[in-house]
Amino acid sequence: MITLQWPFVLALLPLPFLVRLLLPRAPERRTGALRLPFFAELAHAGLVANGRPRFSRLRLAALAFIWTLLVIAAARPVYVGTPIAIPVEGREMMLAVDLSASMSSPDLVQSGVPANRLQVVKRVADDFIARRTGDRIGLILFSTRAYVQAPLTLDRTVVRQLLAEASIGMTGRNTSIGDAIGLAVKTLRDRPAKDRVLILLTDGANTSGVLDPMEAAAIAAKENVRIHTIGVGADGMDFMPGAPMNPSGDLDEEALKRIAGLTGGQYFRARNDKGLAAIYADIDRLEPVAGDPQFVRPSIALFYWPLGAALLVSFLMSALLVMNRPLGRRAGGAEPARVEGSA
Repeated sequence: MITLQWPFVLALLPLPFLVRLLLPRAPERRTGALRLPFFAELAHAGLVANGRPRFSRLRLAALAFIWTLLVIAAARPVYVGTPIAIPVEGREMMLAVDLSASMSSPDLVQSGVPANRLQVVKRVADDFIARRTGDRIGLILFSTRAYVQAPLTLDRTVVRQLLAEASIGMTGRNTSIGDAIGLAVKTLRDRPAKDRVLILLTDGANTSGVLDPMEAAAIAAKENVRIHTIGVGADGMDFMPGAPMNPSGDLDEEALKRIAGLTGGQYFRARNDKGLAAIYADIDRLEPVAGDPQFVRPSIALFYWPLGAALLVSFLMSALLVMNRPLGRRAGGAEPARVEGSA
């Protein structure tokens, strides 16, 4: 709906009428005169008659209309939109996803169909991100190197899209857990201390990078960054009859547990898609989303519409007056006329 921010300004609408009605007329004097070289043009345009200003009813109506538009603009009209929910609080949450070569292992099941680890992580993490209303979510992709794929943002759609576009090996083939933690700490350092959270998801051990994972975890603890670690991979599969094999043999669970414990987080083990979904549900309980939202109504200023209309009407009046003026002076010129009144 449209409303006025300063409705009391509308009290100025009758001001010109009150001034004309209440203030006395200026006394007429014969002692002084204002000489106007263009008096003939004013008379031709109808602005003066018998030496006094003249206003037609149409011109008075136009002036009153302009005054009304100016007063309405001064009252600050705004368009108030529909209410928008604003969360009371939110967390600053980074999601670090491992893209090393081992994430292509097809040892998990998604909807009853065999799938590699990254496919399952993408689907479950996408649902997790979609539920984090009010949180700023960031995305780090790491393997040999670690990169901030999405900075902290409220636009969860963009983060979900960037996660969906991630592919195995796009940041290398190895695993640099320490660098991923250090990059997350650097990103979260300037955010509110009580709400800094990192969810680190990997299926291996630290085999690359500059920063040691334990040193990175110590820095995270000092910066009040809480880290929840998730180890991904099935416990065992029979790739060949009689030859059992553990596809998660490279997973360093002890290091992940220490990282989580050092920073006040928890370690989770994801052996299948349902287990991973349950882990994200547990994290939702550990890191609850924002509480009951507050509602605001966005407003759009409209004062420039009546202001522009007043300016347009003024231009039209001026154009009409110019069109009614004579094209030039008479031959030989004309003697300036005298308009009686006070100088």
